[in-house]
Amino acid sequence: MRVLLIEDDDVIARELRLRWTRPGWSVQVCGSLREAQEALGQGSFNLIVLDLGLPDGDGLEWLSKFRRHDKLTPVLVLTARDRISDRVHGLQSGADDYLVKPFSVEELDARLEVLARRSQLARGELMHYGSLSWLGDEGCAYADGKRLDLLPREFEVLGMLIRRAPRLLPKQALIEALARRNTEVGDSTAEVYISRLRRKLAGSGTMIRTLRGFGYVLELEPVGAPDPEGPTE
Repeated sequence: MRVLLIEDDDVIARELRLRWTRPGWSVQVCGSLREAQEALGQGSFNLIVLDLGLPDGDGLEWLSKFRRHDKLTPVLVLTARDRISDRVHGLQSGADDYLVKPFSVEELDARLEVLARRSQLARGELMHYGSLSWLGDEGCAYADGKRLDLLPREFEVLGMLIRRAPRLLPKQALIEALARRNTEVGDSTAEVYISRLRRKLAGSGTMIRTLRGFGYVLELEPVGAPDPEGPTE
């Protein structure tokens, strides 16, 4: 479980981080929206816990923008704003849950566990991006309704790309995921799977762009797009 905690209160952040690392969760604390954006650019998270009154902006405005490109990652708002109108606005802005400070840590834990279970089911059953559909429980993927002929590891890599799209999938994250089933995985192995997927996605309206030294991005293919295996920035 990877949790992104966006909270500028040092006491709350420290206590929650200590509490959540005990069961083995990986917790990254960010005290500003800028730090949160940097963290999201470096990898994905299972859950986000978001304060609203942050030093460099309003959390709800940030959440509305975040939801434009990520509709799956659960976000729990943790704030002192306790009016009914605040709660309604928070949920309408993309929050999956809303908890008012001061709060019970036991209740917070329970709410996060529920969100994590729901997210796991949603991600496992079906994901969409462009013309692509990825069905985790069935182990198959489609482009424009036509089933793609994918090997199991190609299917796994495509799922990681869709889950992150259109954000960066760090190359190291891909290598680590592949290595969980095969310890002999390196840069060349990851590149082989990406190259195979590129060929199989040809004509689907999506493309895999390489950001050399960083990773890969699944994007909608513009008209007249250049060869995705060609020069990249």
